[in-house]
Amino acid sequence: MKYILLSLLMCVASFAHAVEKPNIVFILADDLGIGDVKCYGGDRCLIDTPNIDALAARGLRFTDAHANASICGPTRRAIMTGRYNWRFGATTNNGPWGFVGPRPGTERSTLGKLLKRSGYQTGYVGKWHLGTTMATRDGENQGLTNVDFTKPLRYGPVQFGFDESFILPGSLDMYPYAFARNNVWQGAVTAQKGWSAFNRVGPAEMDFEDHEVLETFYTEAESFLEQQTTEQPFFLFLALTAPHTPTSPGVKWQGKSKLGVYGDFVMEVDHSVQRVTDALKAKGLSDNTLILFSSDHGPAPYAGNILKATPAQIHQLEEKGHFPSGPYRGYKFSIYEGGLRIPLIASWPGVIPEGATCNSLVGLCDLMATFAELTGEVTGQTEAPDSISFAPLLRSPSARGTRTDLVMESTMHFAIRQGDWKLCLTPSCGMQVNSENGAGNEPLAEQAWRSALDQFGGKPTEADLLKPPFVQLYNLAEDPTESHNLAAGHADRVKSMADLLREQVDNGRSTPGPKLKNDKRVRIVDPNDKRLPDFVTKDSK
Repeated sequence: MKYILLSLLMCVASFAHAVEKPNIVFILADDLGIGDVKCYGGDRCLIDTPNIDALAARGLRFTDAHANASICGPTRRAIMTGRYNWRFGATTNNGPWGFVGPRPGTERSTLGKLLKRSGYQTGYVGKWHLGTTMATRDGENQGLTNVDFTKPLRYGPVQFGFDESFILPGSLDMYPYAFARNNVWQGAVTAQKGWSAFNRVGPAEMDFEDHEVLETFYTEAESFLEQQTTEQPFFLFLALTAPHTPTSPGVKWQGKSKLGVYGDFVMEVDHSVQRVTDALKAKGLSDNTLILFSSDHGPAPYAGNILKATPAQIHQLEEKGHFPSGPYRGYKFSIYEGGLRIPLIASWPGVIPEGATCNSLVGLCDLMATFAELTGEVTGQTEAPDSISFAPLLRSPSARGTRTDLVMESTMHFAIRQGDWKLCLTPSCGMQVNSENGAGNEPLAEQAWRSALDQFGGKPTEADLLKPPFVQLYNLAEDPTESHNLAAGHADRVKSMADLLREQVDNGRSTPGPKLKNDKRVRIVDPNDKRLPDFVTKDSK
């Protein structure tokens, strides 16, 4: 172990001293599918994304990059902390939608704090969704009627180590519809508004308009970059609210795409890269800036050209010849690659070879270890316990990556990658029962679990749920569309991968180091989970 740690420290030091500490800009789209980007989707993508494509042409395109979950919050926590979301405990001060409270411990070790201690100026602009604590008039949990918007947030980006921040607390269709700068609410939050898609009506700043949000974020990002100099490195996290519903492109973008309003919105997402690169050029900061672009998970099955959230309307885009999930199965919320495999592009002039492709497995949780290596920082024994640096792949994209396995999750269930193999600990698409928003993902929970129980013939124990017919096993090298479940013929592999997952759960980490504790009890399967169909916990005969 001492040899491994010494080697790691030497590797970190050698990389950091090989080049000057880079400025870092990370752009994270919201609900953008891998097939929504032209340089990934090819002829099956009907949306023009010239700026994202140009970024890839100037740098590196990862083909096996994954979100840690097929839903927003869990992936964002893993990105920010380098720790799998499911290790954290329950939220506190929790309220509905954008009033979501924090998960204790998520602010302890973050990207912002890591880079601040390395001498960086840190900025966060965009969707937050990592939990806030708002001042309330009655001392109760924050919610629709009791927040005192004249008082600053008690917990937000400032507590995560960001010198400058300008955020929307949740997604664009989640009240409150108001911005906070450095934890201080902006404007008069005195209106009641709601938007297309789900029309969730709630507190809003009186001048807040959904179609102006992306432009507002771009302007704020430019303002942060304009303040930077060559004297101090900086980190900007630009978290977009698109193409997550409400599908509301800015006035200048309406009618731009031949695909329709969904395409318009994605084109405005593409514009983020241009705004960032132009701002960097204007300040003479392009040469030593690492730009990364990605998405928090796959596309929403209820999104499309109908502004109201419509179950499975993503199929209407596919009928036109546009496939937001690319060649992969499934969408947001699911356990399949369409919900978990994402675009990840990196550009760094003079360091990353132009027009390169990397086929190594990486996860968004790896950003923390990667940034630590790039800046010469060493994460402590308790920091970033699930983060593995892919910094060497930036210089040598064809090299073999260090990561060999990755834990992911749908809205309900675990999946684990090991090499080319992927084990899904569910017979279904991974969603809860009667999830209308997830319609389009198949097989649905009820039909899949009923079929599995019929095959099994009885009430399953926890051990049974780790075996066929309750699991799915795919070889993604041979079957990237996850069409052929091989679990029944590979019992040993199923067992070894389930054992690996249990070991990483029990160790509190998936990287070398001392055993840690999860913040709550974690079961990789639970036959008594109340979110499963009722009949799963009862005898099927």
